[in-house]
Amino acid sequence: MIQDDTTEKSVFEEIPTEKIYSKKAISTATFFGGPLVAGYCIAENFKTFNESEKARNTWLITGAFTIVIIAIAFNLPENFPTIIFPVIYSGVASYLIHTYQEKNIQKHVDNGGSTFGGWRVFLISILSVIILLGLILSSAYLFLGE
Repeated sequence: MIQDDTTEKSVFEEIPTEKIYSKKAISTATFFGGPLVAGYCIAENFKTFNESEKARNTWLITGAFTIVIIAIAFNLPENFPTIIFPVIYSGVASYLIHTYQEKNIQKHVDNGGSTFGGWRVFLISILSVIILLGLILSSAYLFLGE
């Protein structure tokens, strides 16, 4: 009888020791904490998966995306529904995770690796909101005057 070795785990495959951020955690944190959370968590996952160039590119994209969002926010009418922003950047983050990390995340978990807990993601979200507010207030001061 021929045995299919591709479906069995190797006894020599190591259990991952580093933690990663799950898709659900990143998407939820991004909705509440903004695009900086997505950039941080996705970049950290890329580092764990030994894809440092993708981690660097994630930060470049995150920075550009954040600047664009701030610029757009200053040019919207007062009664514009701001809930659109979290929906958009959460959707973008979910798409990017699905496209570039979902297989690695699943493999990590299937091999016994663990993910970061909710409190860590919550604290990162809070820190992101503080940084984002600082950027917005700084931008308002620089471009709109005193």
